[in-house]
Amino acid sequence: MILSRLSDTLRQQRRASLDDLATALQAAPEALEAMLATLERKGRVRRLPAGSSCGKSCCACDPKRLQIYEWIEPSGSIS
Repeated sequence: MILSRLSDTLRQQRRASLDDLATALQAAPEALEAMLATLERKGRVRRLPAGSSCGKSCCACDPKRLQIYEWIEPSGSIS
């Protein structure tokens, strides 16, 4: 159930940090990392390189510590 909530949240936000996802889902970041790894293996999300932006303009996070994940739309889907 939480895997589907994680997918839905990331699909809606398009790009989010691990900390933002943990806050939104009220879950431990360590638990979400395992689920995100599963979604990454399935080709549904990708972890962006260190220093990538989450897409927000607040600049409150340390880019070196930030783990950003991005939802990947399946090819042939209509946005």
